Amino acid sequence: MDHRYHINVFWSQRDDCWVADVPDLKSCAAFGDTPEEAIAEARVAIEGWLESARTGGIPVPKPRYRPAIYAAA
Repeated sequence: MDHRYHINVFWSQRDDCWVADVPDLKSCAAFGDTPEEAIAEARVAIEGWLESARTGGIPVPKPRYRPAIYAAA
């Protein structure tokens, strides 16, 4: 499993659940009743995204996204 991709986790009032978004992988996101569940589901989504990209000959982007907080350090 590839854990190098950053996962943003936030509460979606509209969807009434936690959302885990993977900025480096277009349209890769997952949902959960808790932040931990959303992250676990995002890790599954990352693996599925990568597998589909490799199978379909789609270039796999390198993990590059870092939150702004890391730029301040």
